Amino acid sequence: MRARQAFHLSVPETASDHTIGPPESLVTVVEYGDFECPNCKQAAPAVKLLLNRFAGRIRFVYRHFPLEEVHPHALQAAETAESAGAQGKFWQMHDLLFDSQSQLKADHLRSYAERLQLDMADYAADMKDHVYLQRIREHQQGGLESGVGHTPTFFVNRGLQDVSFGLARLFEAVEALLGSSPLPSQR
Repeated sequence: MRARQAFHLSVPETASDHTIGPPESLVTVVEYGDFECPNCKQAAPAVKLLLNRFAGRIRFVYRHFPLEEVHPHALQAAETAESAGAQGKFWQMHDLLFDSQSQLKADHLRSYAERLQLDMADYAADMKDHVYLQRIREHQQGGLESGVGHTPTFFVNRGLQDVSFGLARLFEAVEALLGSSPLPSQR
């Protein structure tokens, strides 16, 4: 019988990652997600609760892991989010894509870019030239090297966090790592 392998985040957080929370946080949560994945959509409100509950004490990183073989619009949705990110609106697009998950065809994505008032010439060029495809592929490769096989997959302080029985374990892992550490204003 083969021992179960413990997976760790192979690519540490970088300045180009999409993050929420202070960089000096004691706990960093990394999610590999797919905008067309129903489980990722279900996890999104829980992640917001996590960020609210531990506001100012944790850092959250979102990375793309589009499962193209089962989610035909996931890659283009990730490209749309990256284009929005280049214009300072990644998190607004992130939320809009999950809120509109059943409508991720190209014309829908364009309408979301218009709704967020992106520079549409830049958006059109980004999408036509697949400007952010390499970045998304790098996220996917880093995910594969880290043991990601499905979405959402979470890492807490670089260790894989099993959430197969619910996201309560994510909260528990963060809480355990924070322990009785003081709030940032008490440091």
